[in-house]
Amino acid sequence: MSDPSVTPPVDKARELKLRIASALVIAPVALALTWWGGIPFAILVVVCAVLMMDEWTTIVMGPSRSGLRLGQLGFVGLSVAVAAFAGRVGSPPVFAITAVVAGLGVASALSMREARERALSDEARRWAPWGSLYTGLPSIALVSLRDASIGLWLIFFLFAVVWTTDIAAFFAGRAIGGPKLWERVSPKKTWSGAVGGVVGAVIAGLLVAHFAGAPRLLPVLAVVVVLSIASQGGDLFESALKRRFGVKDSGRLIPGHGGILDRVDGLVTAAVAALVIATAHGGVNAPSAGLLFW
Repeated sequence: MSDPSVTPPVDKARELKLRIASALVIAPVALALTWWGGIPFAILVVVCAVLMMDEWTTIVMGPSRSGLRLGQLGFVGLSVAVAAFAGRVGSPPVFAITAVVAGLGVASALSMREARERALSDEARRWAPWGSLYTGLPSIALVSLRDASIGLWLIFFLFAVVWTTDIAAFFAGRAIGGPKLWERVSPKKTWSGAVGGVVGAVIAGLLVAHFAGAPRLLPVLAVVVVLSIASQGGDLFESALKRRFGVKDSGRLIPGHGGILDRVDGLVTAAVAALVIATAHGGVNAPSAGLLFW
C-alpha cells in the first residue's frame, strides 16, 4: 500500500507535452482574434475578464457559484463590455465612463458583501474588493489600445515586450543565477533574470517599434524599460497573492499552465502602464501617438 503522506512524483515530460499542446491550440486563436480586432477581439477580452475575475475571487475567497459571486463576475464583464462597445454604438464618452466606474464599483461592493456574509478572514476581506480593478482595468486597457489607429502595432508591441521579458528572464536567470530577486515570494527568480528580461524586452520592443514606423527609438526604449519592469512586477504580485492565500495555481482552465492569471500576470500590469503612458503623452483623443511616436 502506498504511503498517502508521500507526494507522487511530477511527470515533467507529460506536463511539458500538456503545455505545448495547450499553447498550440490557444495561441493561434488568441493571435488571430487580436489580428482581426474589432468585435471578435472585444468579445475575447470580455470573456477573459470574467474568467480572470473568477480566478481572483477563487484565490481570495474560495470557490463559489452563489448569486453574489455570479453578480461580481457579471458586473466586471458588463463594465468591460461597455468600455468595448459604447463607442461603436455612438454612446457619449461620459456615459461609458460613468457606467464602467459604476459597474466595477458594484462588483467590488458585492465582493465585500460576500466576504462579510461568509465571515471570511480579515485578509480575504481586505483583498476581495480589488479583484474588479485588477481584472477590469487591464481588459479595458487592451481594448482601448487595440481600437487606436495603429492598434494592432500597439498590441504586438505590448505582447513582444511582455513575452520577451518572461522568456529572457527565465533563460538569463538559469544561465547566470546569482542573488534572488524576492526569494520569499518567488524562490526561482533572480536579479540576473530580471535584468536579462529587460534587455530582451528592449531588443524585441525596439524591433516592433522600428517596423511600426516609430521616428525616434530612444524614447521608446524608455517606454520598453518601464513596461518590462511593470510586467515583472505583475508577475511578482500574483506570486505574492497566491502565496498569501496558499494557492499554487490561479486555476486549472489551461492544461499544463494553470489558470489565465498565471499566464497573463505580467500583461495585466503592463497593459495598464501602456495605456497610462499612451494617454499621458498622446492625449485622450490620440493615445496611439503616445506610446510609439515621440
